[in-house]
Amino acid sequence: MPTQPQDTGPQVAAPLSGRRAQAARNDRTILDAARRVFVDDPEAPVSAVAQEAGVGISALYRRYPSKEDLLARLCLDGLERFVAVATDADAVTDPWESFAALVRGVVDADVHSLTVRLAGRFRPTAEHGRLATEAGVLAGRILARAQGAGVVRDDVTDEDLPMVYEQLTAVRLGDAGRTSALRRRYVDLQLEGFRARPDAAPLPGTAPTQGELGARWAYRG
Repeated sequence: MPTQPQDTGPQVAAPLSGRRAQAARNDRTILDAARRVFVDDPEAPVSAVAQEAGVGISALYRRYPSKEDLLARLCLDGLERFVAVATDADAVTDPWESFAALVRGVVDADVHSLTVRLAGRFRPTAEHGRLATEAGVLAGRILARAQGAGVVRDDVTDEDLPMVYEQLTAVRLGDAGRTSALRRRYVDLQLEGFRARPDAAPLPGTAPTQGELGARWAYRG
C-alpha cells in the first residue's frame, strides 16, 4: 500500500537564479519603457522603446520579435495589473470600500490608457481572453455586492465602469505625480456619482454593450 506524502507546509517558490532574475528585471524595464513610449505615441518605433529602456535593439528583439508582439505583451501586463487590483479589492469586506478600492486601484494602475491608445493594434490571444474574463468576473462581483448592499446605484452596469476608467485617463497634466494627484481628485468625484441616493434621477440613455466595447479590440492590421 503506498504511503501518503508528508505535509511539508506551505510551498515557497524557489528564488530565481542570478541570470533569470536579471532577465526578469530587464523584461520589466522594457515593458515599463514600452508603456511610457506607446501611451505617449502608439506610432513610435520599437527603437524608441529600446532607447527609453537603455537596452540594445537586438536584446529587445530577442524577447519580442515584432512591435505587435510587444504591444500584445504590454496589454497582457495591463490585464494582469487589473486582475491583481480587483483581487485585492474583492477581499475587502465592506461593500462600498471594496467598490471604491477597485475604482481607485484601476485608475492608479493606469490600465485603461492601454485600451485607449493600443486597442486594435495587435491580435488578442487566448490568454488575453482568459484574463479579460477573470477581470470581468471579479469586477462584476464587486459591483453586484455593492449594489446588493444598497451603496451603489442600481442603474450602473458592468459596462459603465470601463467608460469611467477611460474618461479618467484623459487627466494628464504636468509630471506623473501631478497627474496621479489630479486623477485621485476626480476619482472621488466620480465615486460620489456612483453612490446610491433615494433622490437620484435615473441615468439617461443606456450603457455600452459588450459588443461595442469588444469591437475596439478587433485587429486593424
